[in-house]
Amino acid sequence: MNDKGASTAEQAGLSLGVDQVIHVYGRWTLPHLADLERRIEAFPWPNRDAVVWEFGAVETLDTGGAWLLHRTLDALRQGGKQIVLRHLSPEHAELMQVVAASFATVPIAPFLPQPGPLERVGRLAWRGLGELRDAISFLGESLMTFLFALTHPKHFRWRTLLKRLELDGYNALPIVGLLLFLMGGVIAYQGATQLRLFGAQIFIVDLVGISLLREIAPLVTAIVVAGRSGAAYTAEIGTMKVTEELDAMRTIGIPPMELLVLPRIAAMVIALPLLTVFADGVGIFAGMLVAFDQLGVRFAEFISRFREAIALKHYLIGLSKAPVFALLISLTGCYQGFRVRGSVESVGRNTTTSVVQSIFLVIAFDAFYSIVVSWWNL
Repeated sequence: MNDKGASTAEQAGLSLGVDQVIHVYGRWTLPHLADLERRIEAFPWPNRDAVVWEFGAVETLDTGGAWLLHRTLDALRQGGKQIVLRHLSPEHAELMQVVAASFATVPIAPFLPQPGPLERVGRLAWRGLGELRDAISFLGESLMTFLFALTHPKHFRWRTLLKRLELDGYNALPIVGLLLFLMGGVIAYQGATQLRLFGAQIFIVDLVGISLLREIAPLVTAIVVAGRSGAAYTAEIGTMKVTEELDAMRTIGIPPMELLVLPRIAAMVIALPLLTVFADGVGIFAGMLVAFDQLGVRFAEFISRFREAIALKHYLIGLSKAPVFALLISLTGCYQGFRVRGSVESVGRNTTTSVVQSIFLVIAFDAFYSIVVSWWNL
């Protein structure tokens, strides 16, 4: 087995030649240690008493690389192997000797056993309690900021609110309209196929009206907004935290909750119900088009049946869920943004978490709300 040729483009590594010589090449430096350690763990060691190492292709060797090499060579020696080093440069040999001298004085940390099932459950529970505490703390701080803004309206960031309404509401109209137009068309098309069999074409109005107004339009609109605006909240706040802009705000006396969180929540609570109303209209219009095309139900008949069959409660039930969806999405997005730690990678991870949690909370609340209104015979 010889993969040296295939690995020449790599920055560091080792390979076993056809002559059973281990060829070490590239930069054995700290940034490559993790990859080198994985390679060493999976390396096919030659089945010989004497293991020959060829160091002629080593470009750079720092203390980390020397430590890894020394640990590997020491393990082979303890396994009964004889080690032969070839073409090791004088400066690398000197570094290896220094590391070997230090290695002998460093105490080896005892091996920590893998935690048992009960310990893992305990750790998960403890981590969950910590996250719950942080979420409650964020919720309480948001509530206090809201109450402060009610009593001190001059402190509210009205300009930021208008900007967020444009970004989260007005700019979302095309994607929300397109999706709900498609959803309305699909529901009407699927219903038309079945209703035609029973000669009940006019009931397409009931199917489209109740399903869209009561469930589909509010839910799909909230999911779209969660993926669009909720993710943006997390990414924006998280990036500001990574670049220490939040610390700069606190230093000059601007509370991040007042500038970043409260306007976003207010904008979402205003925008999402309006988007839901827009989605209701677009979805119903798509249903009208499909009903006319597939079942011959004219627009006037559709509207007349809509007034007779669709009670106002269906519209109000669907619309009443939108502000709660808005609170769940905006609070989750901002909260995950403040939980970003350290690096840009954390921003991406928390953004994904924000979208998943927002959609889960929206669907869970929708299911709970549906059960409650069913109990009340609404």
